[in-house]
Amino acid sequence: MSPRRTAGARTHRAGAAPYLFLAPAMVLFVLFMALPIAYTVYLSLHRTKVSGLGLGRGAKKEIFAGLENYASALGDGELWAGWARVLVYGALVLVVMLGLALVFALLLDSLHVRFARFSRVAIFLPYAVPGVAASLLWGFLYLPSLSPVNDALSALGAEVNLLGAGTVTFSMANIAVWGGVGFNMLVLYTTLRAVPREFYEAARIDGASETQIALRIKMPILTPAIVLTTVFSVIATAQVFTEPMTLRPLTNTISTTWSPLMKVYRDAFVTGDLYSAAATAVVIAAISVVLSFGFLRLVRDRAFREGS
Repeated sequence: MSPRRTAGARTHRAGAAPYLFLAPAMVLFVLFMALPIAYTVYLSLHRTKVSGLGLGRGAKKEIFAGLENYASALGDGELWAGWARVLVYGALVLVVMLGLALVFALLLDSLHVRFARFSRVAIFLPYAVPGVAASLLWGFLYLPSLSPVNDALSALGAEVNLLGAGTVTFSMANIAVWGGVGFNMLVLYTTLRAVPREFYEAARIDGASETQIALRIKMPILTPAIVLTTVFSVIATAQVFTEPMTLRPLTNTISTTWSPLMKVYRDAFVTGDLYSAAATAVVIAAISVVLSFGFLRLVRDRAFREGS
């Protein structure tokens, strides 16, 4: 074999190697992401046609419905009422969770903090608790007959039902904040630890206080990480399901369509209308994408110093 052919064979093998390593991930992506999404879109464009009394073989068959399911989903008041509740819930969660994560990250990165390692673990630990377990834990703490929180409030003369119609949204937001602060704090803290300490030392030599260093040096450095955690939090908030679904048996103030995903669950597995549920799921995904990319578009220039 000539040297030219040998070199060509080696180049071909080297060029194919990355695709061989990527093949398992690509196969898994197609099987567990692309195909389910495609099948959901397929279902959303169909419906069941019932002939006669709907009895006997062939009485029900699947037919193409076009955008009929999407029109029904977009015109469903329960879906938009669910989105309204999720917006209130999300506003509470995003502000409190990301605010606490930022404060904790800045405090743990300061020079004067004590027990920093223990504090990091303690703040992060709730994130390791599964969502269902966390919701059950807090749910029992919210129950009027079991809650020490209610006993403490009663001793102070305040009668508050933490699962009541006016407070259940705050109670669910508390569960999300409790579980999510640690992860977001770790992302922000890791970003700060990647910055050379010489930057801070130079600022201290120039007479900057710790507050000035945090506001004028650390905050600009954290901006891309804050944007990233905000996008992840927006996506997670739009998909809220675990907290209301787990707390629902404990109170009658949470409806079966409290959140958009709960409506999808009801339509698909309670009423058995898979086609409407698929269309609603596609609508929810589209709204989540619009919210996420809309936020990125809004803050892109400031956070990442990119031109439009």
